[in-house]
Amino acid sequence: MRIDADTPDAYLEALPDDRREALAAVRGTILENLPDGYDEAVRWGMISYEIPVERYPETYNGQPLSYAALAAQKRHMSLYLMGVYCDQSTREWFEGEAAGRGAKLDIGKACVRFKRLDDLPLDLVGEAIALIPVDEYVRIYEQSRRGD
Repeated sequence: MRIDADTPDAYLEALPDDRREALAAVRGTILENLPDGYDEAVRWGMISYEIPVERYPETYNGQPLSYAALAAQKRHMSLYLMGVYCDQSTREWFEGEAAGRGAKLDIGKACVRFKRLDDLPLDLVGEAIALIPVDEYVRIYEQSRRGD
């Protein structure tokens, strides 16, 4: 499912009601927990949470450094958590917390796929989003680019 929108609000408005409600709830959780320095935008057909190029220009592709994203796909919705993906101990924490809360997440490399809002523990999403401040995420990104 490709949504052509310039703003997060327009992205949500383009969705069917059930998906709009689910993604709006996840978006609200993200915005409540997003550390200072990340911006919300629409990029790559998704609602993106990123470090602006003006703050950190040394990305591999010259685009803002993506921290998280939210998307409606054809058969599911996706929450991309690059902060969880890029650090093995953080990923283990996230998966362990999900299991401990009884959540059976459909997790890919960097995304959590869900069909209904009830499939996603919003409190854990908020904790994961709040976990990594901008400067720490830049440090992790730079370390990964060096191959450390």
